Amino acid sequence: MKKQETIEYIVNWLKTYTEKSGTKGYIVGVSGGIDSALTSNLVALTGFPVTCVEMPIYQSPNQVSRARKHIEKLQKQFSNVSQLEVDLSPVFDHFISSLPNVPGSEAKEMSLVNSRARLRMTTLYYFAALEGKLVVGTGNKVEDFGVGFYTKYGDGGVDISPIADLYKSEVYDLAAELGVLEDILIAPPTDGLWGDDRTDEDQLGASYPELEWAMKQEKLGENAKDFHGREAEVMRIYEKYNRANKHKMLPIPICEIPEDLME
Repeated sequence: MKKQETIEYIVNWLKTYTEKSGTKGYIVGVSGGIDSALTSNLVALTGFPVTCVEMPIYQSPNQVSRARKHIEKLQKQFSNVSQLEVDLSPVFDHFISSLPNVPGSEAKEMSLVNSRARLRMTTLYYFAALEGKLVVGTGNKVEDFGVGFYTKYGDGGVDISPIADLYKSEVYDLAAELGVLEDILIAPPTDGLWGDDRTDEDQLGASYPELEWAMKQEKLGENAKDFHGREAEVMRIYEKYNRANKHKMLPIPICEIPEDLME
């Protein structure tokens, strides 16, 4: 991978899109993770105004600390970067208290987890509309097009996705090239939606290097039946999530009315 050339390509792509769109810059949700760290650094390099928004909802202190340190570092490097912090914990509490009281279940827990992501999306679009900016996606290739590990109309609700064609390993490569903080580079990936320290690997059952491998095998026409042991298990995990989350990765189905019915 030609790191500097790839960075320049993404930055120029962002600049071209933004100039054509007539918008004034970017809104990025910064979580303290590697994907948002790389994304916010890339948009800062465009020279357009960047608003980094931190939106804790009962967040792990380590995640909050990493996000703040990253934004502070960006602000020292770039004069076009500003910071906002919106504590959404009270909003989330009020949202829960407004819902019908139903018994606890796995479905309820997952619904509330996804609601956190959608509250954050709503917050980002509030500032985007206020400032005339684009909401920038932070999803990588494995998450967005492999296992669908994101919330529909949550962190999947964005205007532009500069790193969605990068595998997770490539995200790390470019982040290191740009000097992203070591604390972020070594932190276990997490979506930060559960209010605890569970990682993405805890939830998925496989690491990103494993899922990246599986995604590449699928592109070669391989499946779980072609492997044994841990490799077969990883392929089954990948295939399960890819199949279950396909609705996120494909365009919304549209009922197209036959022309003879419209006469």
